[in-house]
Amino acid sequence: MTLPTPEAIFYSLAGGIIPAIVWLLFWLREDKKRPEPRGLIALAFVGGMIAVPLVIPFQKISQDLVANNIFWTFLLWAALEELFKYGSASVTALHRKEMNEPIDALIYMMTTALGFVAVENTLFILKPIILGNITEGLITGNLRFIGASLLHTISSATVGIAMALSFYKSPSTKRLAVVVGLILAIILHAAFNLSIIKETNSTTLAAFGFVWIAIVTLMLLFEKVKTIHPVNKI
Repeated sequence: MTLPTPEAIFYSLAGGIIPAIVWLLFWLREDKKRPEPRGLIALAFVGGMIAVPLVIPFQKISQDLVANNIFWTFLLWAALEELFKYGSASVTALHRKEMNEPIDALIYMMTTALGFVAVENTLFILKPIILGNITEGLITGNLRFIGASLLHTISSATVGIAMALSFYKSPSTKRLAVVVGLILAIILHAAFNLSIIKETNSTTLAAFGFVWIAIVTLMLLFEKVKTIHPVNKI
């Protein structure tokens, strides 16, 4: 087993964390009128990072349980990642007093997702760099910056949107919204992974095209969430 050098670790961390922060700064601009505390944003981001080493053992167990069946493995992996991201966001930010408007749920879910992305991408980039394949590591980083990073953002944003839409509803409606959001997030996540498993040009292009369409939709939904206000009861 080849141990990573300090240089390999540095370049992998840079390739994993910097793009995630770039995306985070981009999405935080959507909440520039009433921005969340930077300390809480940082906590949610770090929480997402911590979720990666926590979920990996469960993914290995699930893979053994389904005897390496590709469909069930990808479905269970997607479910575990979405549940751990939501769990991390819940622990770090979602139940604090600072989450006082619908868009906050979206911001914290996406922040947690990007923290998760930072570590996951670092691990993917590290392997080829350890083996001396610097070019492959750069290509891997670029592809994940475009595809996987956006996928995690979209899937977690799906939960955040569900929470935002139910923000002023009853507690039971809020719980139902989280469940529905998680189910949709898992389906999106698993569908993307399964669509690129064959690694053909057409399937990969279609999958990445879907991700970008979803990003445009997410931007539109951001504007919708900004218009949600409590209903005044007379």
